[in-house]
Amino acid sequence: MIAERLKKVLHQHISDYLSLYTFVTGLLLMGIIFGAIVVNCLPYESKNDLLHYLQQFFGELAKNQVADPRALFKDSLFHDLQYLILIWVLGLSVIGLPLIFLLIFVKGIFLGFTVGFLVSQMGMKGLMAILVSIFPQNLLIIPNYLFIAVLSVAFSLKMIRQLLMKTRNQPMLPQFINYGLVLASTVLIAAIASGYEAYVSPALIRLFIA
Repeated sequence: MIAERLKKVLHQHISDYLSLYTFVTGLLLMGIIFGAIVVNCLPYESKNDLLHYLQQFFGELAKNQVADPRALFKDSLFHDLQYLILIWVLGLSVIGLPLIFLLIFVKGIFLGFTVGFLVSQMGMKGLMAILVSIFPQNLLIIPNYLFIAVLSVAFSLKMIRQLLMKTRNQPMLPQFINYGLVLASTVLIAAIASGYEAYVSPALIRLFIA
């Protein structure tokens, strides 16, 4: 019964914001493609420096010399929280709309660059690193960013209509509370993804790659 209600709510949510999801997903994909292209434009020396850093990291991982998982968890979660809170805050302002789109595009660039570099420079080992560390956590992270970006844009557009066009047919406080719950839900998902990155991902990389 609960699963059926959740399915209905999710279907209605996607139906209501389909155009925004399509646009934001397109921006993310463009960023991924751009990031992968940037890899081929890097100077040879830069590629060598990055490759040396990665090989050193995998070597330390094999010897179990990486940072404590709790420290990794805190760093990963802090990074995601910065991004999520920034997008959420930008949704409270009119001028924040283009910046939200820019942040999603930049997120795609980072992801595309990481994947492109690992595959082009490390071959099968890089592909395995993607499959066991990057891909699983991004199954949570990417939809999480898309979700908060879409609802932040929607909230900002709603504020524009209600405050500037004098169509305030709903009180703002309940809407703001619901918007706060959006942030809380994305933080929870980010914590799960950071837990995987800190506690599961290093063990899998050590098992399959190092």
